[in-house]
Amino acid sequence: MEEHRAGDAFFIFLKGGEDMTESLFVEAVRSAGARVFRVGGCVRDAFRGAAAHDMDYVLTGMKETRFCALFPHAEKIGKAFPVYHVYIDGRRTEVSFARKEVKTGAGYRGFDVTFDPAVTIEEDLYRRDTTMNAMALELPEERLVDPYGGRADIAAGIIRAVSAHFTEDPVRALRAARQAAAFGFAVEAGTLAYMRACAEELQKEPNERLMGELRRAIMTPSPSVFFRVLDAAELLDVTFPEIAALKGKTQPVEFHPEGDAFEHTMSIVDAVAAATDDVTTRFTGLVHDIGKGMTPAEMLPHHYGHEKVGLDVLAAWNRRMTLPHTWMKAASFVIREHMRAPRLTHVGKIADLLFGIGRSGLSMEQFTAVIRADHGTLPDYLMRGAEYLAAMLCVTGRDAPAHLVGAQIGAWLREERIRTLRKILAERRVDPFYSAENMAVLSRRIADIKAGRNVSEHDPVEVKSGADVPQNEK
Repeated sequence: MEEHRAGDAFFIFLKGGEDMTESLFVEAVRSAGARVFRVGGCVRDAFRGAAAHDMDYVLTGMKETRFCALFPHAEKIGKAFPVYHVYIDGRRTEVSFARKEVKTGAGYRGFDVTFDPAVTIEEDLYRRDTTMNAMALELPEERLVDPYGGRADIAAGIIRAVSAHFTEDPVRALRAARQAAAFGFAVEAGTLAYMRACAEELQKEPNERLMGELRRAIMTPSPSVFFRVLDAAELLDVTFPEIAALKGKTQPVEFHPEGDAFEHTMSIVDAVAAATDDVTTRFTGLVHDIGKGMTPAEMLPHHYGHEKVGLDVLAAWNRRMTLPHTWMKAASFVIREHMRAPRLTHVGKIADLLFGIGRSGLSMEQFTAVIRADHGTLPDYLMRGAEYLAAMLCVTGRDAPAHLVGAQIGAWLREERIRTLRKILAERRVDPFYSAENMAVLSRRIADIKAGRNVSEHDPVEVKSGADVPQNEK
C-alpha cells in the first residue's frame, strides 16, 4: 500500500488483493472531511452480545467521486445506488453512502433513492426496517447513534418497526418473523399491524425472496416461531398456505396430545432443528405431515392416506415456488416413508428402506432425527441402520455366480443382501468382516448411493412404498 499527502487530502492507493485496517480506513475518510459509521447487523449483534458475521459502513459528507479517488480498488456492486466492497481487517465489507428513499411503486424495487453528502446518518437510519437495525456507531470514537430506541428494544427483547415505511418493502414482514425466531424476541403489536398491511404486496414478490427468508428461518434455533408470528400477522396463508392448511386439522388425542396438525408440525420442526443443523433435514421435518392439511372434515381426526396426499401438496408447493432439488428429493422420501419406517417387520422391506435412505440425500442420522421426533423412539434397524446398510453393501455384483446375467444378477444381489441383513438381525450384531477394517470401503459405497451412483443393472435395489404392517393412525 502506498500513501501520500496532496495538500490536506489523504490519498490511499490499494494494490490488488491488499486490504487495510479499520483505523486506517476511518482515518482516510475523516481526513477527507467525511464521517464514517458502522451500521446494521454488526451494531445490533454487538448489543445482543453475539458475534457479528458481516461488517457494514455508511459514509456521510462524501461524494462518490471522492471515495473512488481514495479507494480506487473498491468494487462497486450497487446499481440503483452506490455500494462498494472494500477489504478491511482481512474481510470483505460493504461501504455505502447515506441515503433517503421515497416509495414510488410496488415491491422492493419501487423506490426513488437520494444520496448526496447532505444526507444525515439519522435520515439514513430512518429508512430501515426495525429499531434494532437502525443504530450506528460513529468511528473512531464508537459513539452510539440510536435515534429510534433500538438499544432499549434489544434489552427488552422487542422487534419494533422504525416507522410506517416498514410496509414499503413487504418482505420486511418475513424478516421480522425470522428475526423473532432467531433471537427469541417478540414482535410488538404496532409492527404486527404493519406486517398485516404487507399481505397484498407479498403476493407479488419474487419467489426467490420468499424462499431466501424461508431458508434462513428454518436455520434459526426455533423455526416454529417464524410460522407462528406470520400466523399472528395473518400472513401464513398468504406466504405458506401449505403450512396454514394444517391449522384446525384435529388428530387422535391419544397419539397427539399437543393438538392439531399445525401444533404437531411446529413441535417436530423444532425438535429436528435441535437435532441437526442441516437445512434439508429441517425442511423434511416441516413437511412430513403436510398432507394432513387436505384431510376432509368428515374424516377427522384421522388422516388416512395423508402420505400420498402429502406428495401431491409438496409437488404443488414446488410448482408455486420452485423448491431446491435436494429438498424435494429428501422431503418426498420422508413424506412417503415416515409412517411405516419404524414399524417394519419384513426383512426385505427393512433392506429396501435402508437403501432408500441412502438414495434420499439424507444420512441415516438425519433421517432418524425426523423419525425419532415424530414417533418418539426408533427400532433397532434404524438405530443401527448405518451399520446394517454398510454390511449389505459389502455384497456386490462381483460376488454373483458366473452363470448369472443381466437382471438375474440384480435379483441375486438383492436376495443376498437381504440374507445378510436377516443374519445380522437374528444375531443382533454385525460380523467383524463388516466392521472397522472395512469401513473406508463401505463409506465410499455409501457416498456412491447418496450420489445416485449405486443404481445399475447389477444393483437395482428399489424402495417400495406401501404398508408393511397395519398402521395405527398416529
